[in-house]
Amino acid sequence: MDSLVMPREQLGVCAEGNLHSVYLMFNANDGVESQLRPCVANVAQYIYELADQYADSAFNGFVAIGANYWDSLYPGRRPSQLKPFPAMHADNRDAPAHEYDLFVHLRCDRYDILHLVANEVCQMFEDLVELVDEERGFQFMDTRDLTGFVDGTENPKGRHRQDVALVGDEDEYFRGGSYIHVQKFAHNLSKWNRLPQKKQEDIIGRTKIDNIEYASEDKPLTSHIKRVNLKDADGKSMEILRQSMPYGSMKEQGLMFISVCRNSVHFEKMLSSMVHGDGEGNHDHLMHFTQALTGSAFFAPSLDFMEREAEFED
Repeated sequence: MDSLVMPREQLGVCAEGNLHSVYLMFNANDGVESQLRPCVANVAQYIYELADQYADSAFNGFVAIGANYWDSLYPGRRPSQLKPFPAMHADNRDAPAHEYDLFVHLRCDRYDILHLVANEVCQMFEDLVELVDEERGFQFMDTRDLTGFVDGTENPKGRHRQDVALVGDEDEYFRGGSYIHVQKFAHNLSKWNRLPQKKQEDIIGRTKIDNIEYASEDKPLTSHIKRVNLKDADGKSMEILRQSMPYGSMKEQGLMFISVCRNSVHFEKMLSSMVHGDGEGNHDHLMHFTQALTGSAFFAPSLDFMEREAEFED
């Protein structure tokens, strides 16, 4: 492959925020891989083309393949860091693994277009997969989580989003792809809302109304920001691109947390820092108010990879 030509990434991986989202989790039927490969490529291409058709409502999306299903669908090669979701448990803090074979992530500023496309995608996959879980996300206030705090403030901006999210020369065959980690967090909002605002701010590590980050020396070691803003051995920030959105109904609501990154290490280190803490007993106190219900690991390959592999015969 010409290293100067970057494969076409799926546009939803690095897209800017939207008003609405639909998350579709599928499991494949037995023995359908030879039909599913071209179908996955077609669905991804369809989503890619709709980005132009519905450009005025900022439609975007991506298709990702589950870590546990990858070798069945694409037995030839595997992204170098693709592994099952790193389930973790400490005291009453739980980050369970709940794997799916395929994840289709759709976003748009118009809810009706999303619904239309989700229907179309399900029809394209008909008889090959089973829809196991579906959630719909929405932008809340000025991009806040349901806790009332602005979400994704630390996200990379502009072209830097691609640098953080997309595999480069380090794994030549999978350039333009991305490691995806998804957790559905259900918030205990009645418990959270009983806290005084200052206590909430200490747990997050920034002010609630005007979204100003605490000075470094004022950040509690148990604050969410302290636990997830990590540095590597060379002192460089371990960045991820968050594509999270609030989801839910009055029955259950919270955050669909979605991390996209060119590696799987950054997410794993962050999750460990939240659940297990820093080895000094400081874990993320936000975990007392929200519970991870699922945890899934995927890889969203480039369109070119999916098209190439569509021809593969078992």
